[in-house]
Amino acid sequence: MVEDLGIVGISWRQNDSEALAGFSLSGNNIGERLARFAERAELSELAYLETCNRVEMIFSSTPETTTRDIRPLVYEFLTGQSAKAGEAERSLKAWRGEGACEHLFLVAAGLDSAAVGETEIVGQVNACHEFSKNLELSGPRLELLFKEALRIAAEVRGETALGEGRVSLAEIAVNHIRKRIQRTPGRVALIGVSPMTERSAMSLKTKFSDEENLLIIVNRTLHKAQTLASKFGAEAMSLEDFFQDPPAFEALLIATGSDRPLLTGSVLERVASKASSGQPPLLIDMGVPANIDKSACEILNLKRLGIDDIVSEAKTNRTARLMETAQARHLVDEALSRIHDRFAEQLYGPLLGALQNRFQHTAKEGVNRLIKKDLKGLGKHEREAIENWAEVLARRFAHIPTLGLRGLLHNGPEGSLEAFLKGLDPKFADELRLALSKSSKNLTDKRVTES
Repeated sequence: MVEDLGIVGISWRQNDSEALAGFSLSGNNIGERLARFAERAELSELAYLETCNRVEMIFSSTPETTTRDIRPLVYEFLTGQSAKAGEAERSLKAWRGEGACEHLFLVAAGLDSAAVGETEIVGQVNACHEFSKNLELSGPRLELLFKEALRIAAEVRGETALGEGRVSLAEIAVNHIRKRIQRTPGRVALIGVSPMTERSAMSLKTKFSDEENLLIIVNRTLHKAQTLASKFGAEAMSLEDFFQDPPAFEALLIATGSDRPLLTGSVLERVASKASSGQPPLLIDMGVPANIDKSACEILNLKRLGIDDIVSEAKTNRTARLMETAQARHLVDEALSRIHDRFAEQLYGPLLGALQNRFQHTAKEGVNRLIKKDLKGLGKHEREAIENWAEVLARRFAHIPTLGLRGLLHNGPEGSLEAFLKGLDPKFADELRLALSKSSKNLTDKRVTES
């Protein structure tokens, strides 16, 4: 149940964006690699979360999985290098059981972000779960964990003021762009179709609603650029055309998944010569790893704000915003107090139902024998009354062992359920085990159907 859950990862709290980039996965076969890693690490379920602030592996083991610290395996998987003695433990943080649940709840609610209360993270957590489902790596435990994390994130945003104001990294970046184009009016180029660039486009269009042709959406795939541009009345351009002949603009924000800089010296030279104000354009690089060549910017005297600069600015306001998180933290604590019960109900509810059914089946058999043998002359209404009475009595008798079993599942030591089953008639014990296995299969089938 909850004890089978774990998270291993690295975040902004420990390192800058360049260090995080060393742990991020790239390429077209990420799904296949995750599936192989899950098999190698003996994990029954696995999800991969990557943002500009963190890289984390969220997983569930099985009761049969050997208890161990998998940080060395994760380190090797993410970096492609074997860890030296103690290196994985120093580089990666690990959470287990309820601690893993708490961590994901805090992450989804925006309470563990550099910009406390940031809004992008909940979408990134949801996308992480959807990716895992598409890979068929998400099962009943991660299904419930992500469901609870997204639910608590919605509660925090609905019941607190934590999400009000400029709290996301995108908003902090956009604020720099606003100041620039208020000082030197002109166009803004957004490179990469992502939640970050879409949020930036929405914010800029809201602020400068009267400006026509304000935005230029650039993407490697032109069709994706055109789709996003159509939402905001913007111009669309392919990345190749942008490289060859960049348009004039005063500010640029780039956020792509490229594993190397896209805007190199030659492109930056063309960009620098085209600003309509005559001043070098403002360049904001939200990529991890960097999407803009930093050394080229220094040589060309171009102002570049990287993700580390944006995170540093967010940290400055973090302490003040933490004063607003008390209610949000209370909601997370309430969710943690419920998580064991939710896991027990979802995973073991069918087992409890099978127990109830066995009591009712036994009572019904007994009543049928009684009527056939000793109460043959009863009328229809009398027989129905006795059958109803027996059914109610069976529920009452089943209530006591059901409560005891719930107590074992919620509070008992590991192995309590199997110890309970071993004390029963072997045939009945197998019946309950079958009900339990069917519950896990039904949850998986439901996931596949919904996806």
